[in-house]
Amino acid sequence: MRRGRERLLAQLRPHVADEHVLAAVHAVPRDRFVPPRLVREAWDNVPLPIGSGQTISQPLVVARMCELLRLRGDERVLDVGTGSGYHAAILAQLAAHVWSVERHAALSAQAAENLAAAEVRNVTLLVGDGARGLPETAPFGGINIAAAAAAIPPALQEQLARGGRLVAPVEEGEQRLVVIEHTARGFERTTLERVRFVPLI
Repeated sequence: MRRGRERLLAQLRPHVADEHVLAAVHAVPRDRFVPPRLVREAWDNVPLPIGSGQTISQPLVVARMCELLRLRGDERVLDVGTGSGYHAAILAQLAAHVWSVERHAALSAQAAENLAAAEVRNVTLLVGDGARGLPETAPFGGINIAAAAAAIPPALQEQLARGGRLVAPVEEGEQRLVVIEHTARGFERTTLERVRFVPLI
């Protein structure tokens, strides 16, 4: 597994400059977040199926999204689309606490087991409609959306703290990563590279 980690980090380093993010990817055991039959592929830089029509995202995309959030370590972060819990586990290395929302109860339950196995303790899992966010827990210093939609749900943007950043794949003819930053001038949007995510339900 150690050799797999080092190989993955070598593949990510040309594309991800934030050493804190790279350290988080190294620290989180991705093999704890994939089905047992796929453990040998856990450290490959590819998405893998996890059931319920969902995937664990490609490590490069997870790392890029975390890098774009520019977390300092003291933020409260909202993660929409828990999936296997891997993305939340990486975020938990970079923030004070993560709230992760998943529509599929079975996936959330498995994510809880995965996070416990990886000894990640600063993640709160919830089952529900992630597009509504968690207004009772807002505002958030970072919001990660791990599913694609035609537009960023307004409720999520409204739950972004001043100075916070939201990262999401947005479907506009093709999927691209979009960053929304809440500045003193309002919400500023930047569109970046192409990606491929399952749809936001």
